[in-house]
Order: sequence, then structure tokens, then C-alpha cells
Amino acid sequence: MLRTALTRRRKHTRRGMTLIEIIVVITILSLLMAAVGVAVIPQLEQAKVDRAKMDIGNIQNALKTYYAKKGNYPDTGVGLKALVDAQILERPPLDPWDTEYVYMKEGSTPVIISYGRDKAPGGTETDADISSKELGQKKAQ
Repeated sequence: MLRTALTRRRKHTRRGMTLIEIIVVITILSLLMAAVGVAVIPQLEQAKVDRAKMDIGNIQNALKTYYAKKGNYPDTGVGLKALVDAQILERPPLDPWDTEYVYMKEGSTPVIISYGRDKAPGGTETDADISSKELGQKKAQ
């Protein structure tokens, strides 16, 4: 009889988590995930901007190689396709927002532009244009 009472107590002490405890744990985890999401999402957009700046630098290096081979930069009409035709690049580069970089030849200077997240000229913050002209000026300062 004593063993039966102990067995019953053990069964009651082995209970799992109550519904309230599970709800509290899920709520805490949700709050943590929301806090991390708020901190991470803006960093993802900034990472795309940083990648576009690095891509523009790489495209400028490819254009220098093209210049060394041909003696001039590609015309605006041909654009970055000339780098593919000269087998300097495998394919025309896309910016982090899956849009082709814009290439223009201003006088004898090549200019590479990404229109940013909004894919249109102008904009602010992550929608702002990223240009090799602006990047060159920032390096000089």
C-alpha cells in the first residue's frame, strides 16, 4: 500500500509543461526573434549597398584591363557588354537588386552607376544611386 502511494506521487511529479508555460516560452522566443529581426534587416540593405560599391570597383578594374588591351574605353552604346565580348568578364554584371549596372562614357572617363533598391535615378538612403564618380570623390577626400 505504501508503494502504491509513492508510485502515484511520482506520476504526478513527472508532469510535463502546462499550457501557460508553453505560451510564455513561445512569447519570449517571439519577442527575441522580433528584436533580432529589427536589428538585422537594415544591415542586409546596407550590405547590398556595400556590395554594389565593391562591384563598381571591380568593374572599374575590368575597364582598366579593357583599356590596356584596346587602348580606349568602350563606347556608351556598347556598354559593359564589351567586357564580355573581350572575355574580361563572363557575363554582364548585375547589381545586388538584380539590375544591370549602367555604363556611360563621359568624355574619356567611364562612369558606372547602380540605381539602388528603387531601380530608378535619384533616391535617398538605400534607394540612392551609387556611382563610380561619387566613389572616386570620396576616396580623394
